[in-house]
Amino acid sequence: MGAKDTGFQAYDAKVRRLHGDRGGFDDFHRPRRRRGIRAVPLRIIVPNLITLLALCMGLTAIRFAIEGQFEIAVVAVIVAAILDGLDGRIARVLRGTTRFGAELDSLADFVDFGVAPALILYFWGLHEMKSFGWFAALVFAIAAALRLARFNVMIDDPNRPSWQAHFFTGMPAPAGAIVGLLPLYLNLSILAVPNVRASVPFEITYVLIVALLMASRIPHFSGKRIGRVPREYVIVVLFGFVTCILLLAIFPMEMLIALSFIYLATIPFAIRRFNAYAAEDAARQAGVAATQAPPISQART
Repeated sequence: MGAKDTGFQAYDAKVRRLHGDRGGFDDFHRPRRRRGIRAVPLRIIVPNLITLLALCMGLTAIRFAIEGQFEIAVVAVIVAAILDGLDGRIARVLRGTTRFGAELDSLADFVDFGVAPALILYFWGLHEMKSFGWFAALVFAIAAALRLARFNVMIDDPNRPSWQAHFFTGMPAPAGAIVGLLPLYLNLSILAVPNVRASVPFEITYVLIVALLMASRIPHFSGKRIGRVPREYVIVVLFGFVTCILLLAIFPMEMLIALSFIYLATIPFAIRRFNAYAAEDAARQAGVAATQAPPISQART
């Protein structure tokens, strides 16, 4: 028995030396730790759903443009613009802003307000000039992409003055899409401007001008800081808002013509106001620099 015990002890010592104090099969029976699925709050999902709905509207506009139903295509773009204005505000109200939502919004905006309007214009009338019309459509879509890329970069700029939040740098992509479709509104409205080959060069020129406004650094008024209305103007604002909605529903093309011209007319006022803010900021910085500079006598000593 002594020899057997000695052999068993030697075997046991060899096993412990190879596997440690625990046996090699001890971990086999240990239950694996399951990784929990992280729940995403509903307040983050809702704004992204609205963004996806806007993307669906942009793609639907392209479909109806291919089928030649341009009035429905225009309505789809307008709905996409309304949804685009809602998703950001709802995300800020619900405190559901995320980097994922911002990137998704930019991609949806490129389709809704870059690709869709360009294809609508091309299928509607720009194709009459073939390569020149397609060139204008490409420039419009590229300008929208550049405008959105610059907007994403400027958001992360910590040195941007606070007063610049009242302005957009370049025409916003939704405004560019709505304003860029002005020739189509004129044709589908009560004015019934004919869509003939002779007018296509003017339409191409107009589309290129709108694309230039989107890609440029010309300031435009921003409505994102509008959050409170003075109490004495509440009734007037409500009445005006309801009136615009009703007119837009009854006379959509005529209202879009009016809104496009009104928006274009605000650009000179935005430039003037932007320059006034910039002059005030420069004067304030010069005053601060003058107060912090040492006196001349101390500087000489």
